[in-house]
Amino acid sequence: MARERILIIEDEARIAQFVERGLIYEGFRVNVARDGQTGLTIARDNPPDLVILDWMLPGLDGLEVCKRLRAASDVPILMLTAKDDIKDRVVGLDAGADDYLVKPFSIDELMARVRAL
Repeated sequence: MARERILIIEDEARIAQFVERGLIYEGFRVNVARDGQTGLTIARDNPPDLVILDWMLPGLDGLEVCKRLRAASDVPILMLTAKDDIKDRVVGLDAGADDYLVKPFSIDELMARVRAL
């Protein structure tokens, strides 16, 4: 398995737990942060192989987190967000995200995208 450690940065507990369970079931080790600043701290202290990042976070938003992660490393970033406009997708990808998936989402599609990254 090429990407074993995944960091989820998601403030909605229900979604974070759903994604975490799916990833653990697939054999990944998972850390979860509920806000952007905590996510950056975890990424610095325990570098992940992949980040699943929500855009709308309390405090430091996901777009800023994405830019900071990208400035510090080349870790793959998958934006998982309710922002579904094409312009939002473009902004997210231009900020450094490698992939962009809109909520609501299929866990099967998310797992396929994780494997692809």
